[in-house]
Amino acid sequence: MNEAVFDVAIIGGGIAGTSVAANLASHARVLVLERETQPGYHATGRSAALFSEIYGNAAIRALTRASRAFLFAPPASFAEAPLVTTRGALYVATAEQLTTLEEFASLPDVAAGTRRVDAREARALSPSLRDGYVAAAVYEPEAQDVDVHALHQGYLRSLRERGGRLVNNAGVSAIQREDDRWSISTDAGIFHARVLVNAAGAWVDEIAALAGASPIGIRPLRRTAFMVDAPVGSDCDRWPMTIDIDEQFYLKPDAGRLLLSPADETPSAPCDALPDDMDIAIAVDRIEQATTLTIHHVRQKWAGLRSFVADRSPVIGYDPAVADFFWIAALGGYGIQTAPAVGRLAAALIRREAAPADLQALGLPLASIAPERFA
Repeated sequence: MNEAVFDVAIIGGGIAGTSVAANLASHARVLVLERETQPGYHATGRSAALFSEIYGNAAIRALTRASRAFLFAPPASFAEAPLVTTRGALYVATAEQLTTLEEFASLPDVAAGTRRVDAREARALSPSLRDGYVAAAVYEPEAQDVDVHALHQGYLRSLRERGGRLVNNAGVSAIQREDDRWSISTDAGIFHARVLVNAAGAWVDEIAALAGASPIGIRPLRRTAFMVDAPVGSDCDRWPMTIDIDEQFYLKPDAGRLLLSPADETPSAPCDALPDDMDIAIAVDRIEQATTLTIHHVRQKWAGLRSFVADRSPVIGYDPAVADFFWIAALGGYGIQTAPAVGRLAAALIRREAAPADLQALGLPLASIAPERFA
């Protein structure tokens, strides 16, 4: 059996856990415990991988804006190629959805990064849209595709280079508080740490129960996605990600094919999510109504869990009732685009420092993401 002592133990090797681990490892002995054979198997590895400064609620948008500088210009040694490439995002509305589109477009931070387009320009940007379906749209030209693998691997490499440790196949079976440190029993051995960070994704409430902390009411929601062939002769790689303003579907070019989803949010237990054929059928119906695409064959399908709490804002901070127990949870489907900011913010708060100045300047109220709001 394996036994070791660390300053900080992080449960969960997805993008949230590894981003904070890499930020902490220069100044602390850091351990990341991952239940699977490799990190990033669940939500991180199943993301639609879009950076959009207008996607998500106010807290998510602030964390995304604070992540922009890192994603667009990472440290020279972090990745061998750019982390982002220009995609663009087009939010489309039918005549019945124009009020929703107007409310969305009028938000100050949304208005600053978008422009409104009419139906004709929307079809020029996303040529598969059916004539007569779209009444108006909002276009975000600076939305980017994110290389999720490169981002995640960059954090893992930074963790190793700074002396941190990753242990795979380390499902947690018991957690105990012993004097001023945590004892964590796992399939890979027993580990000790002064601070315990709960970054276990859909399983965060289960980890909290083992540590004696109250649940935050995490709600894992399944989302199905699938790949189809692009129309013959189309230059679909130039199309923007096209999103229904009510998130009833989206389509996104991906390596010469199209990634499609009904943008479903089906309640689920924490699990290795599997795609649902009914969700695929719903997506095909919605997308064929909205576009000229005719979908005959699904090339690949998968599902992932997007985990939220009731107010759909992240949970980042020390538990108000359990000493040295820190939450990084409820990032929903926004963990990739917010990872640089979440990593820096959580690392500062774990060290009991003030939030980074740029995050404060972007107007992110810490109370809106603090675990205290569930007390």
